[in-house]
Amino acid sequence: MKLSDLDYDLPGERIAQHPLAQRDASRMLVLDRTAQTWADREFRELPELLRGDELIVVNNARVIPARLFGHRAGVHAEPPGRHSRVRREFLKSPIEVLLTRQVAPDIWEALVRPGRKMRTGERVVFDEGELEAEVIGRGEFGLRKLRFGGTTDLAPAIGRIGHVPLPPYVDRPDEPADHERYQTIFAREDGAVAAPTAGLHFTPAVLGRLRARGIELCEITLKVGLGTFQPIHCQNLENHRMHSEAYEITEAAAEKISSARSEGRAILAVGTTVVRALEDAARKLRTRCEAVAARRPNLLLQPGQAEADIFIFPGHKFLLVNQMLTNFHLPRSSLLAMVAAFARRDLILRAYCHAIKQDYRFYSYGDCMLIR
Repeated sequence: MKLSDLDYDLPGERIAQHPLAQRDASRMLVLDRTAQTWADREFRELPELLRGDELIVVNNARVIPARLFGHRAGVHAEPPGRHSRVRREFLKSPIEVLLTRQVAPDIWEALVRPGRKMRTGERVVFDEGELEAEVIGRGEFGLRKLRFGGTTDLAPAIGRIGHVPLPPYVDRPDEPADHERYQTIFAREDGAVAAPTAGLHFTPAVLGRLRARGIELCEITLKVGLGTFQPIHCQNLENHRMHSEAYEITEAAAEKISSARSEGRAILAVGTTVVRALEDAARKLRTRCEAVAARRPNLLLQPGQAEADIFIFPGHKFLLVNQMLTNFHLPRSSLLAMVAAFARRDLILRAYCHAIKQDYRFYSYGDCMLIR
């Protein structure tokens, strides 16, 4: 399949720049894969639109303020006598850092802009010296590896000086309201650098109505990182390689998901991050965990901590997920490829065309689709 097969035209005014005043006021396009039809509804109608025996799986990852603004501070162990030049660099060379994944207590992988200036040994100072980092390595996908110093308590320092990592198509600086609205109501496990946006529509009132109908909820954690928003650069999708993201599925969650699937109940994944974690865990159980499968024959996915590097595109056979709630996605993206695999590319692109004509709001702060 070609990357160009995932293209569509979106007017810029359809990209949501702010969240709605009420989370559950979003519109929801309900897509029927069998009938190849859709209907315009509202998200707050979700409890009544479901059959009543679904298991809804959500991502409880919490977004950290992963966007940091600093200045170059020269090379580590710079010789004496050059402090005036270092000071000028500090004042004149702004650097933007987007943390993508923590690999040690004081080390993060990050995207750095402008990256071409930041060679190994370069230092960045944040917030007039409260925090600093040194580039200790370079990696794939334009990543830098940064070792942080200047504090023994890194997480609170990042929390104080960091900004909400709004995606680049939100063309404005982050605002105080984003600290709450760019988190789902399920958010509790720190480490994500982007929100699992399909979960942004849920409210306590909607949850109450779901539970009143007897619909179960289950939580997993996938720390959203570069894999979710990494662009596809190759024309043949088969050649794209995903950046891995850490996830955790507890024993209790794995048992609940396996039981629901075995009973013929729908597994409704809230967001592409949930789909990716569940399908990766199911694949790992089948391919690498024969001992676990033999010991736990009723288990359909591998519990525990793992790294998801699965790329789901048309042709993928879904092992667990049979319903999906998801926002609208960028053209030529791995997320659109996943949705196209779930509901056929032609149906998805026709539904997207309808959504554009009907003035749906797109992307992270936009409206959603229920695909079943």
